[in-house]
Amino acid sequence: MAFPATAQHAKYLVTTEWLEKNLNDPKVRVIEVSVNPGLFERGHIPGASNVNWHTDLVDTVNRDIAPPKQFQALLERAGVNTDSTVVLYGDNNNWFAAWGAWIFDIYGIDNVKILDGGRKKWEAEGRPQSNSVKVLAAGNARPKDANPALRAHLQDVLAVARKDKQDVLVDIRSADEYNGKIFAPNGVPELAVRAGHVPGAVNVTWSKLVAEDGTFKSADELRAIYQAVGVDGSKPIITYCRIGERSSHSWFALRKLLGYDVRNYDGSWTEYGNSVGSPISNPSGTVWGKT
Repeated sequence: MAFPATAQHAKYLVTTEWLEKNLNDPKVRVIEVSVNPGLFERGHIPGASNVNWHTDLVDTVNRDIAPPKQFQALLERAGVNTDSTVVLYGDNNNWFAAWGAWIFDIYGIDNVKILDGGRKKWEAEGRPQSNSVKVLAAGNARPKDANPALRAHLQDVLAVARKDKQDVLVDIRSADEYNGKIFAPNGVPELAVRAGHVPGAVNVTWSKLVAEDGTFKSADELRAIYQAVGVDGSKPIITYCRIGERSSHSWFALRKLLGYDVRNYDGSWTEYGNSVGSPISNPSGTVWGKT
């Protein structure tokens, strides 16, 4: 059962206007999670803390999300308290900010929002930036036990591919990745030795969900985009991409803004496409080493 979607936008997103007006509120904690290194150092929203996706939000030894102690250290460093309103933002239309929102949700941190439009909109509007890093008092928020209902694993996806479960798979990569024409976007280091998609998955590229200024489209527009491929929230949904970050953006739209039952498969194509015995669909017929 979906929640009223228009209310969801107001509950889980904040506008650039709202954030600028509330930057000095001690209960507002702003956290940047960007893809490209050096952006935070060149200029960021005043008072924001910097979180590096590759070291702060993942386990750097195991391929996994950040373990509880590591995530707790992040909360302390960012000054997140039990009564804080956390606002996440980043570049690339909030790809990794959405990953952060997913991790915060997994660990049961309440009142977490995304800055609608992210860095792109904030900078385009000429809003204030800072080069200094604010030292915050250690936050007292503590992670709860990880919520397994928000995360899908390889066996979950295989069960759907083999039609043992009726979940809906949403591949949010580009059409060329989905069809197997390319293995991954140009220049990315994480690859799979097979191209294509999970059998039965529908393709809704993540970029369809945002407007030109980087903000999420309206609830009605989002709902129509997914209904066009048969995704209406009547069945549980699993989102995936290449390494899980773009799919967390679609997870956010589907779960937070539309209220659907959604899990993010962070293993995504680099795990699934490399797994022995996992069936794939490859319309382009691309073969590793023969592109």
